Amino acid sequence: MSRLKEKYEKEIVPAMIKQFGYKSIMAVPRLEKVVLNMGLGEAIFNVKVLDKGVEELSRIAGQKAVITKAKKSIAGFKLREGMPIGCVVTLRRFRMYDFLDKLFNVALPRVRDFRGVSEKIFDGRGNCTLGVKEQIVFPEIDYDKVEKVKGFNISIVTTAKTDEEGYFLLKEMGMPFRK
Repeated sequence: MSRLKEKYEKEIVPAMIKQFGYKSIMAVPRLEKVVLNMGLGEAIFNVKVLDKGVEELSRIAGQKAVITKAKKSIAGFKLREGMPIGCVVTLRRFRMYDFLDKLFNVALPRVRDFRGVSEKIFDGRGNCTLGVKEQIVFPEIDYDKVEKVKGFNISIVTTAKTDEEGYFLLKEMGMPFRK
């Protein structure tokens, strides 16, 4: 079992019951999934960029990334419906906990000028999304083999009903929020 999952069950659940007064353990908010999404607009002109993006995102997540296609045509971007323009990977269960552990304790502290994650990343329903500007903060990525620094989004989906609950859950898990 992952370190973060163990911490959730032993420390965070009792803390949240005490903080928010839940009647049942099943009412305590928990993590549902983590979605990593990389938009590669330059894939319109160069398909090799997409392959490299899929490979890097798969290596970071520990699970194969899937290519996403354009939903609509946008003439201004020379984009037609169905063209491949990004990649996404959804993590659940133990892979999700392992990824978050790595994100909180290894990757985020390696970000240049990192002062903590803003509290404004929540969506109103206890879920949050943060952007990583460069994929090289993750230990799986070999800096010498990176052709182009690419960023991606990380969406953390919880069962929390409010931002306050989601914030408390992620803070207890070790997400480095701004002081």
